[in-house]
Parts: sequence; C-alpha cells; structure tokens
Amino acid sequence: MNADADAGRKALLGRLLGPAGPELTCDECFAQLDRYVDLEVAGADADAAIPGLRAHLEGCPACREDHESLLEYVRAERS
Repeated sequence: MNADADAGRKALLGRLLGPAGPELTCDECFAQLDRYVDLEVAGADADAAIPGLRAHLEGCPACREDHESLLEYVRAERS
C-alpha cells in the first residue's frame, strides 16, 4: 500500500465519520462567516474565536465554496 492511498482512505474515513469536536450547521456557518473571514484576514485565530466553523467548512462543499469566495474577495479589497 502506498502513502497516497493510505492518506486518501484516512481522508475518506474522516469525511464519513465527521469531526471529533463541535460543528456548526449551515445556518450558523452563514451567520458567522463574515466574522470568521475578517479574523482570518487580520491574522487572528478564527478557529478559536468560532469553534466548529472550520470543521463545518471541511465537511460542507457549499459553505466551503462561500468561504473561499468571500476570503478571496476580502483579501482583494484590502490589497
């Protein structure tokens, strides 16, 4: 077995089992996403400030796409 296959299996298992800690819902994620991105861009610990949001982004493609788009927009605006 190679390392890539093993890593792929572990990632799949992680997605199936979900996060070990707290996770927000899509509605909670949407409500906190602006604050989370502002904290990220400021270099603050967004994960500590809003527990569970990172876990939700890792498991929810729709919210992850919103996060990536907003993060890109905010970074561009501040440049």
